[in-house]
Amino acid sequence: MTLNRQVVVPGMLAEYQSFGDLIRGLSDTQWDSPSRCDGWHVADVAAHVVGQLSDVVNFRLDGLGTPEVTNRQVEERKGKAPFELADELESGAKTAGDLASAFDDAAWEAAGPPGVTGTLGFGLEALWFDTYLHADDIRSALGMASLRTDALRPSLSHLAQVLSDQGWGPAELAFEGFEKFPVSGGGGRSVEGDALEFVLAATGRGDPSALGLDDSVNIFR
Repeated sequence: MTLNRQVVVPGMLAEYQSFGDLIRGLSDTQWDSPSRCDGWHVADVAAHVVGQLSDVVNFRLDGLGTPEVTNRQVEERKGKAPFELADELESGAKTAGDLASAFDDAAWEAAGPPGVTGTLGFGLEALWFDTYLHADDIRSALGMASLRTDALRPSLSHLAQVLSDQGWGPAELAFEGFEKFPVSGGGGRSVEGDALEFVLAATGRGDPSALGLDDSVNIFR
């Protein structure tokens, strides 16, 4: 079940602020560094995050999340400097905050606009998760330490929902410091350990065997 809007909206906006701070001052060498996202440099990872938010706030939602749209987001920002993408992100986040301020609980739980899978809340929670994950991709590329922040909570919530939709489980994500997130109705195995390691394993970025799991937990398999 998606976290409530009082948690997700401010958390998502704070994540965008953090992402902008991360990329704004990067050097040319850092900007061109290869990342663990296949074929992407740091600049491409940033372009996707910024382009995705820009598409959302401008209601360009058709095909969002598909390889074709993701590649377009990156190509449209080829050659742009870190500060330019940080500025675009800041503008998009302000618009997102203005739009989100009009949402009530009924809108949050209703189906998202055409082109968006699931509820409106699920879509915004997914943006928070995606931004946090790609910030970690950039930190990994630059030899920076991962950050275990409040964004792990929506990440676990989002992954539990996606894994349920994919028929994985039944299981329960039971990581210390977080509420339990049922997968496919709950019950079954209890997945424990390090929450960030799970997020990385469930997105094809880490070794699932460290958590007693196999590759079937990868939502991108």
